[in-house]
Amino acid sequence: MLETSARLLRLLSLLQARREWAGAALAERLNVSERTVRRDVDRLRELGYPVNATRGTDGGYRLGAGTAMPPLLLDDEEAVAVAVGLRTAAGGVAGIEESSVRALAKLEQVLPTRLRSRVNTLQAYTEPVPADRPGPVADPGVLTTLAAACRDQERLRFDYRSHDGSASLRVVEPHRLVSWGRRWYLVAWDVDRRDWRTFRADRVEPRTPTGPRFPPRDPPEGGAAAYVARGVSAAAWRHRSRVVVHAPAQVVTERVNPAVGVVEAVDGHTCVLHTGADSLNTLAVHLGMLDLDFEVTEPPELVEHLRDLTARYARSTAVDGGPPSTAAAAGP
Repeated sequence: MLETSARLLRLLSLLQARREWAGAALAERLNVSERTVRRDVDRLRELGYPVNATRGTDGGYRLGAGTAMPPLLLDDEEAVAVAVGLRTAAGGVAGIEESSVRALAKLEQVLPTRLRSRVNTLQAYTEPVPADRPGPVADPGVLTTLAAACRDQERLRFDYRSHDGSASLRVVEPHRLVSWGRRWYLVAWDVDRRDWRTFRADRVEPRTPTGPRFPPRDPPEGGAAAYVARGVSAAAWRHRSRVVVHAPAQVVTERVNPAVGVVEAVDGHTCVLHTGADSLNTLAVHLGMLDLDFEVTEPPELVEHLRDLTARYARSTAVDGGPPSTAAAAGP
């Protein structure tokens, strides 16, 4: 059994890790009785930690917001993750670079030598790709509001500004935040439209308070990141194509980046790839890299482009318009 001081730190760490804990669950984690948990909660309150409690069968404990930030208790992997995140902050988030530097200085001051070495090594051998152009930035307050709603599974209302400047009120069940380059997206179930939707975080103005809690849904196919990748890529495609691939869907899925296309199974040996690109050349390259037999019927300009490529490649292996010479192929 843990000593009292160590147990209090462990209890504080558990309360920070989850929104709410049942007394019985805390007792099991700490290997003590529920009565001891109640006493330890009282001790935390005496130390200034606002621990809220609710009674009844659904009752439990929750670490509330106080007047000061309580110390965070991080394990080794969490500490490394936070340090690396602070060092690389913060693409697409407004005004947090200076705050990140201050927080990193505090963290590195107390990092054990073994962890500081891991962080320094990772940073020394990592080079970020600079942004090709400045992009929109998201407000950190908006991001924390969206993330909290995802965590707590609470409905969210917000004013949303679309790409054409029109505004609308949206009611959603938030699922995940996704970072794509310098942009942040919220993946959520749109209550009115009864479907998954993606929202640019820099166009969101949350309304408070948040709504009632909701049961979790099955995520969109492939997960939130893949859903955003498909939507963001498709929005920029100039050319779209439906390609029949003579291979199982699983095989094609393993060879296709979610940002390049969506695979739809037909039977055990055939599938359809819905794909696209900004140019016909890029689209042809994607199809060639499949290294599988396929059929393209649309769009007509892609069909014509592939025929031109076929003729060009055939000419590249011919001599004087005829089949390749055996002597020429063999060399001197």
